[in-house]
Amino acid sequence: MAGKQQSEYAEILLSCIEEKYFKDEIALEHHSFARIISGEMKVIQADKTYTFGPGDTLLFPNNQLSTLIKNPKDGQPYKAIVIFFTPQRLKEFYTKNLIQFTIGNKHTIKKYKKNPLLESFFTSLIPYFDLESELPPQIVSIKIDEAITILRSIDPDIDSLLADFSELNKINISDFMEKNYMHNLTMEKFGYLTGRSLTTFKRDFKKAFNTTPQKWIIKKRLELAHYQLSEQKRKPIDVYLETGFENLSHFSFAFKKHFGYSPTEIQ
Repeated sequence: MAGKQQSEYAEILLSCIEEKYFKDEIALEHHSFARIISGEMKVIQADKTYTFGPGDTLLFPNNQLSTLIKNPKDGQPYKAIVIFFTPQRLKEFYTKNLIQFTIGNKHTIKKYKKNPLLESFFTSLIPYFDLESELPPQIVSIKIDEAITILRSIDPDIDSLLADFSELNKINISDFMEKNYMHNLTMEKFGYLTGRSLTTFKRDFKKAFNTTPQKWIIKKRLELAHYQLSEQKRKPIDVYLETGFENLSHFSFAFKKHFGYSPTEIQ
């Protein structure tokens, strides 16, 4: 189905944010293929921060723990077309097409240069969002197959990502949490991404850090914020979202409670 932002089940959707900003913590279940139409999206991950703007085309691999901050810009709302590649769709595609595995693929965000195939494809999708009824399933299938075919023509390594149907395995909890504590996810989601049930996640976390996940995460976020304020000379308004806090007042309260002085006193 095709849909707009409010549809939770659409495989092709138009994301539109007209507010000051929209923040979300994600670890997408499916690979997503997106074109930014207007506005700006910042993607914060453990090892890198990306900024995307109008005309940018990207492929977002599944299970990438990220903070997304979407902003209107230059008087325009944030708008993006997003296509989700579900395992069912991908398996159907690769039963009809020979997989070309390579060793060059990495499980990271891919940004693609302008290409006539990409321009034509995303332009063809825009009129669908004016439909009052759902997009016919046959057209959805055609457009998703077209998207995969285009990616295969411009990215020789893409099959190694899209045709990888392996399951998440249990990973080192200490390494994972040290890289991803700034993301606001439920304990269940942290457990899933480390290959554990909630009970096993809490048990293994206690063994690794000798405290609860909630206490450890807050402490780490505050320490990161303190570093950015004191060493990088950033402002509290620019720090609180990226370090995992939902609003500035809560950040300021927690910061002063932990350190004994407010974020603004550092400067």
